Amino acid sequence: MFAFILRRAALIVPTFIGVTLLAFALIHLIPGDPVENLSGERGMDPARRERLLHEFGLDRALPLQYAEYIAQVVKGDLGTSLTTHEPVLSEFLTLFPATIELALFAMVLAVALGLPAGILAALKRNTVADYAVMGVSLTGYSMPIFWWALLLILFFSVQLGWTPVSGRIAVEYDVPAATGFMLVDTLRAGDWDAFRSALSHLILPSIALGTIPLAVIARMTRSAMLEVLREDYVRTARAKGLPRWQVILIHALRNALIPVITVIGLQVGLLLSGAILTETIFSWPGVGNWLIHGVQSRDYPVVQGGILLIATIVISVNLIVDLLYGVVNPRIRHA
Repeated sequence: MFAFILRRAALIVPTFIGVTLLAFALIHLIPGDPVENLSGERGMDPARRERLLHEFGLDRALPLQYAEYIAQVVKGDLGTSLTTHEPVLSEFLTLFPATIELALFAMVLAVALGLPAGILAALKRNTVADYAVMGVSLTGYSMPIFWWALLLILFFSVQLGWTPVSGRIAVEYDVPAATGFMLVDTLRAGDWDAFRSALSHLILPSIALGTIPLAVIARMTRSAMLEVLREDYVRTARAKGLPRWQVILIHALRNALIPVITVIGLQVGLLLSGAILTETIFSWPGVGNWLIHGVQSRDYPVVQGGILLIATIVISVNLIVDLLYGVVNPRIRHA
């Protein structure tokens, strides 16, 4: 098992190098620079502009800037925001709990509904239930997040008035940010009204963000279950007279989980990227919103550091998924 972990961990280094190079290249391809953004409509004195470019290190050749950035990252320093003058890592850690809370709720929603829906569709193959699940899944997968989020706001917030439009909690509540997770902080404070407010603000963004992963998980679960249900060991379990639920949940579902786990792991990257749109639409104060503002202000350290940190999380999750393969199916580990 240790050799299996080492083989998977060895792939992380080239991935990190590729991510840093891509983040550095993409942000520098955007027209303009931080100094131009700071100058405003009236422009800036050329001497002061040159001084700021030198201060930010933007007057050096791009290969030299990249080398300096890598040396800085290796030391654990992601730089300082050019607009707020705060450490990038500090800003990220302050805002990341909001993104995690949103992504976690979206994933729980996707797994809690997608897994049973996929199992039902497989067991009821070529029936109305199967067609309904697959039809809804295809519709959910096809809808762009920004369009689906706006529809949810128009229907549930504007027409029905059931849920708030934006933010994490109503303005009248002032909850101490002990953990950064609003639901946890409201429970720690013992303020149930604030907890209900935070939960109501979380519903629509979670639905908007979790719809696509839900559809993918449902379709993958159906395909995996149909494949496994045709195996000889499932027929043998049925022939032994085992209860139907035991055959499905223990013998069939466990072996069908390998591709499903893969999909769930891949959805983490989708959730974090989709959170950028979702947080922007719902004014959710998380990392996605922070990155959008960083791009708009050409804040190079924020964008580069944010992408690198998100990539680190996605790579870590994929490594955990690889390790789960070995737990679910020992043959993969020994191979």
